[in-house]
Amino acid sequence: MTHILVIQTALDEAFVCLSREGSVVGERHCTERKDHAAFLHPAIRSLLQEAGLAPAAVDAVAVVEGPGSYTGLRVGMSCAKGLCFALSKPLVTLNTLDWMAASMPNGGHWTCPMIDARRMEVFTALYDGQLHRVLDPVPIVLSPDSFLDHLDARPILFFGSGSAKWKDLTLHANARFPEWRPATAATAEMAWSRFLRSSFADLTYAEPYYGKAFHSTLKPG
Repeated sequence: MTHILVIQTALDEAFVCLSREGSVVGERHCTERKDHAAFLHPAIRSLLQEAGLAPAAVDAVAVVEGPGSYTGLRVGMSCAKGLCFALSKPLVTLNTLDWMAASMPNGGHWTCPMIDARRMEVFTALYDGQLHRVLDPVPIVLSPDSFLDHLDARPILFFGSGSAKWKDLTLHANARFPEWRPATAATAEMAWSRFLRSSFADLTYAEPYYGKAFHSTLKPG
């Protein structure tokens, strides 16, 4: 049986989970961003002990690489790479927005996860009902005209920490704002799929995806 350890510290709520063949068998959560670094190693040790596994029995380590909190991304990537180097295991990296989209029940609707950045800026991406990217992950400064052409054509689900900014700006009838909170199942499934394809990151050069080398005023449409 293949076991993958998944680390997510990109958002305010962090988690680690242990999966078997793509299904979650154990998880730990931390809701305080400032505690993410102290949370990780004890949580991982507890998960493995609960499952009766030695660290070397893990077949791969997956990490949510970003975008998200700069400090959180560094903490998660450092932990994941350290484990992979120590245990000689492959590293799987997952994009935060891809995972968020995959974890939101969409009912066939388009989805737009948003991560809060500063002022009126968010990290975002846009996905169709089959989770194909319509807009690749990008930082944007929101305005009342953002996503206008897409919203005129269909309802879109906006969610995540940045969606509150957008909810205050848009009056469009097709803008929907469902509740969402970080969950582990989609990360486990994504990590398992990539493991089966041997889609591994280069352990030496892997680094967080900060997603913000510049400020964009792009108005997706």
